[in-house]
Amino acid sequence: MARKSAKSSPESTPKTPTKRASSADTKTAKAAKAETKSSKSPAKTPAKTTKKTTTPQRRAASEGGSGRSLVIVESPKKAKSINKFLGTAYVVKASMGHVRDLPERKLGLDVEHGYLPSYEIMKGKKDTVGELKREAAKAEMVYLATDPDREGEAIAWHLQQALDLPDERVRRVMFHEITERAVKEAFQHVGPINMEMVNAQQARRFLDRFVGYQLSPLLWSKVARHLSAGRVQSVAVRLIADREKEIRAFVSEEYWKITASVSPEGATAESDRFEALLTEWQGAKFEAGNETDATAIRDALAVAPFKVASIEEVEKLDKADAPFKTSTLQQQGAIRLRFSGKRTMKVAQELYEGIDVGTDGPVGLITYMRTDSLSVSKEAIENVRELIKSDYGDRYLPAKPHRYAAGKSAQEAHEAIRPTDLSLTPDKIKGRLSIDQFKLYQLIYRRFVASQMTPAVFAVTNVSIAAGEGLFKSQGKILKFDGYRRVLSPAGKQEDSLLPPLASGQALDLHSLAPTQHFTQPPPRFTEATLIKALEKENIGRPSTYAPIIQTIQTRLYVEQKERRFFATDLGMIVTDLLVEHFPKIMDLKFTAKMEDELDEIASAKEEMVKVLDDFYHPFQDALKVAEKQMQKVQVPSSEVCLVCGAPMVVKFSKTGQFLGCSKYPECKSTRPMDGSARPAAVETEHICTKCGKPLMLRESKRGQFLSCSGYPACKESFNLNDQGQPVPSVVETEHVCEKCGKPMALRQGSRGNFLGCTGYPKCRNTLPVDDQGQPVTPVKVEVKCEKCGGPMGVKRGKRGAFLGCLNYPKCRSTQPVPEELKEQIGEGPGAASSAGKDDLKAIVCDETCENCGGAMTVREGRRGYFLGCANFPKCKGTKEPGEATLEKITAVTGR
Repeated sequence: MARKSAKSSPESTPKTPTKRASSADTKTAKAAKAETKSSKSPAKTPAKTTKKTTTPQRRAASEGGSGRSLVIVESPKKAKSINKFLGTAYVVKASMGHVRDLPERKLGLDVEHGYLPSYEIMKGKKDTVGELKREAAKAEMVYLATDPDREGEAIAWHLQQALDLPDERVRRVMFHEITERAVKEAFQHVGPINMEMVNAQQARRFLDRFVGYQLSPLLWSKVARHLSAGRVQSVAVRLIADREKEIRAFVSEEYWKITASVSPEGATAESDRFEALLTEWQGAKFEAGNETDATAIRDALAVAPFKVASIEEVEKLDKADAPFKTSTLQQQGAIRLRFSGKRTMKVAQELYEGIDVGTDGPVGLITYMRTDSLSVSKEAIENVRELIKSDYGDRYLPAKPHRYAAGKSAQEAHEAIRPTDLSLTPDKIKGRLSIDQFKLYQLIYRRFVASQMTPAVFAVTNVSIAAGEGLFKSQGKILKFDGYRRVLSPAGKQEDSLLPPLASGQALDLHSLAPTQHFTQPPPRFTEATLIKALEKENIGRPSTYAPIIQTIQTRLYVEQKERRFFATDLGMIVTDLLVEHFPKIMDLKFTAKMEDELDEIASAKEEMVKVLDDFYHPFQDALKVAEKQMQKVQVPSSEVCLVCGAPMVVKFSKTGQFLGCSKYPECKSTRPMDGSARPAAVETEHICTKCGKPLMLRESKRGQFLSCSGYPACKESFNLNDQGQPVPSVVETEHVCEKCGKPMALRQGSRGNFLGCTGYPKCRNTLPVDDQGQPVTPVKVEVKCEKCGGPMGVKRGKRGAFLGCLNYPKCRSTQPVPEELKEQIGEGPGAASSAGKDDLKAIVCDETCENCGGAMTVREGRRGYFLGCANFPKCKGTKEPGEATLEKITAVTGR
C-alpha cells in the first residue's frame, strides 16, 4: 500500500498529506468540507466555507473535548472486538459502513469544475452521523480505523468530512488482523489519510457512475425498463455471452481411441494387467476419424507381438499452493465447499471481525480477507514452522521458508489470508463456530500450514510399448511421500496408478484391443470458480468486487446458474451485442484491464485523477450521443402467442421479475406469467360493490380468488371471499390514525391474519398488529439499534415467531433475533402459550437428526406443508422431509 506512515505515538501530529496532490484533490477536499447534507451543488468558492466556528458545537468538534479518544470502525462487531484491547481511554463506535455518497436521482458530479462531487449523507445514516459528531465533540483525538484498503481509506475520508474534523484532530490507523498485538501495534504507527488512495476509490466510483447513470436509461428506452449496465459487470457478462456463442457455434467432430489391455508374458494375476493407449501409428501421431479406419488399424495390431520398448522412472515433486488471497479463497470455496463468492466473503468477514471462542471476548481468527498479496509476516512464518516441526516432524519442514510471488498489482503492505493464532485449531474451537464458519476456517488454516510444508513426492513410471507399426504408452504413479498432502489433500479423487514390474524388451500378453468412439467437446461453461479465475486473468475488477459482480449479473437476469454453471440468457445476449456494437471501447477486455491499471497508478500517485476521468468521460459522451440516435429498439422474443390479438408475446421486465407482454403494446395490453399459462378471465357475479353499486368481478391472483369492482380503475374496491363464498371487505377504515403520517389506519387481511395498515400506502408503509377484536396492540419498545444503518429496531412477527426488524424498512431490511431478556415481555418466553389457532408443533418429539451437523430436528410449517428444520438454526440451516414416523406424530397433533 502506498502510504507515508508517521512512526509516532497516537498523540503526535502527523503532517498533512500533500504528496502530488492534484487540483481535483484540493477541490474535492474543500468542496466536501463545504457541503451540507442536502443535494445542492458544492459551493464554487469553497475556501470561504472553511470557517466553522459559528456554533459552539462546531467549536467543540474543531477543538476537541477533554474526554477519551474516539475510534471509529465500520461495523458493531468489529467495534466490539477491538474495544476490549484499547481500554477505557478509548470509545469505539461504528459508522455502519459508508455514511456519504453521490445523490440517488442525479449525476452529482460537476464535470466542468474537475469532477467536483456533490456528496450527501446517505438515507438512514443521519442519526449515526449525529451520534458520531456528539462523540467526536467530546474526544481529544479521533482515530479512523476502517479497513486497510482503498474503500476503507475512502470511508475514513468521508467520515472526516461528514464530522467536520480538522486534520490535526484526525489519525488514520490500520491493522490487518483483529488481535490485541496487532491492534496495539497499529496505534503506535498512525498516520494521515492517504488522499491518493481516496482519489483512486473516488475515480472508480465516478467511472461507475458515468456508465451506470447514463447508459442504463439508454437500455431502458431501447430494450426494456429496469435494465442496468455497469463498467465492469457488463464486461463480465460479455465473458459468459462470448462463451455461449462459442458453444452454440461449435461443431463436434468424431475421433477414435484404441486401448490395449496387456500384462507381462505368462502373468495370470488380475493385478498384473494394465492399460496402454495407442499414441503413434506408422511413425506419426495416431488419428482416426471414423470406425472403418480405427477397425483396420486395430486388426493390424491384433496379430502383432507386444513388448516393452522403453521404461523411464522419475520422481515428481508436487508443491503446495500459496496461502489464500481473495480470488483463490473464493475459487476454492466454490470448488471444495460449494459456497458462492458472496457466501464465502460473508463468512470470511465474520472470521476477520471477531468471534468469541471462549478466551476473553471476541477475537479475529483470520487476517484481512480482501487482499491480493501472498506475503506473510516473519512472526507468522516462525510460528507455522514451529507447529510443523512439533506436530509432523522434520521431514515435513523445508530447510527454508517458502516465499510466494504475487501479481504486479498486489499490495504487498497487506498479507495473505491466514489464521491469526495457530493455537486456535479448527477442531479446538469447532463448538464456537457455525457450520459455514468452521468449514471456511478449517480450509484457510490447512491451506496456510500446507503452504509452508515440503512437497509431496511421486514415483512416476513412463512405459512405451511397441506393437508392429504402432506405439502405445502407459504411466504409473505412486505416492512415495505425502508431504503437504498430510494436511491438505487435493480437491477431487486421487488414486495411485500401479504398474507391474517391467523390463525393457519384455514380452507382453495382449488381453483386449478395443477401439472406442469419442467426439470433441465445446469449451465448458463457466463455473463460479472458473469465472473468478477468468476475471482475475483478464484483470477485470478487483478481487473484492468479484462476489458482488457475480451476484449482480444474476440479479439483473443477464445470466443464470444451472447445475453450478453459468448460462447467458437471451436478455444477456441481446444487451451484450448492443453494447459491443455501440460501445466497443467500454466492452473491450483490454480497455477494462487498462482502467484498473490506471486506478492503481492514481493510488500510487503516478497518475492524476482528473486526467484519467477526462480520458474516459469525453469519448464516452460522444459514443453515447451516437448510440441514442443509431441504436435500434429490440425486444426479447418468446415462443408464446397473445391470446387476445394473436401477435407474438415478448419478454418484459418489472421490479418484481419477468412476464410476457404483447408485442403490439400499447394497442394490446395483454400480459401473462412467464410459464405461458393464462389466468382465468374475470367473471361477473351477483354481488354488488358497496361503494359505487356496480357488479363485482371474480378474479384470480397468485394468492387465490377475490372480488373486485367492475368499475376499476375509477373504483378500486376489492373483497376477499369467506368460506361460504361471500364477499368480505379486504380493507376497512378505522378511527385509528397513523403515527407516522397522520392518515387513517385501515384493517387489512394478510397471510398471517389481520393487521392495521396505513391508508397512505405505498408512500407510508406503517403497520400495527391487532388483537382478536381488531384493536391495535401497543408495540413493545426496545432499546436496540440496527447494526446496518444505526436506526431503531422494533418487534415484528413472522411465521416462526417474533423477531427484531429495522424500523427503516424497506430502505433497510436488517433483522435480529429477540434478546432473551425481552422474550417474556413479548410473550415468546418458555411459558408463552401457542398462538391462537396454531398447532403446537414444539410438542412433537422428533427422533430424526440433521444430516449436516448431526443435531436434533424440529417440526416446522412452511408454504408447502410441514418439514424438518435443524434445531441449531441459524448456525445450521439443514432441512429435510419428515419420515413416516414423524408424519404420524404431526397428524396426531394437527389432525391433518
